[in-house]
Amino acid sequence: MFESREKLRAGIAATAVAVALAMAPAAVQAYSCNGGSTGGMSSSECTPTVAGAKARLVGAKAIPPKSAPLRVKRVIWAANRIEEKPYRYGGGHARWNDSGYDCSGAVSYALHGGDFLDSPLPSGSLMRWERPGLGKWITVFANGGHAYAVIAGLRWDTSMTPGDGPGWSKVMRSRAGFTARHPRGF
Repeated sequence: MFESREKLRAGIAATAVAVALAMAPAAVQAYSCNGGSTGGMSSSECTPTVAGAKARLVGAKAIPPKSAPLRVKRVIWAANRIEEKPYRYGGGHARWNDSGYDCSGAVSYALHGGDFLDSPLPSGSLMRWERPGLGKWITVFANGGHAYAVIAGLRWDTSMTPGDGPGWSKVMRSRAGFTARHPRGF
């Protein structure tokens, strides 16, 4: 039903490499190579990072900060993998690799990339996911009808972003009416 973590990681790594090749060298602070014991990416799969503690938008893709934990970088790389997909109600809930994603499907997909979720959650369930409050690196905002996340300082959402599906934005939205949740330690 769901694709394997190894297959997902391989796709995330390939997307990150493609983003690196498309980026202007001035936007890249360093390359981060993740090998062996860091979860299955080979040492030849290097991805760009930026200086500081916040991710940076380059085109429509987010580039993680060098200082972010590997799992946070993987969340960002996973989100980048589906950034061009259209919005589709219920998308991303029956299978990880889908033709389109709704809000909670897109947030779930990104979180799955960092090994924070084993299966997709609807927005109502994200209201009770993990720990209450704001996280240092990742905060999921959810209510009964919508979910979005702030990851390393950028908003990952399906509304108020470019295009008609999941996307990144530097502009934050009102948190009124949303419950804030975060993974322990992140």
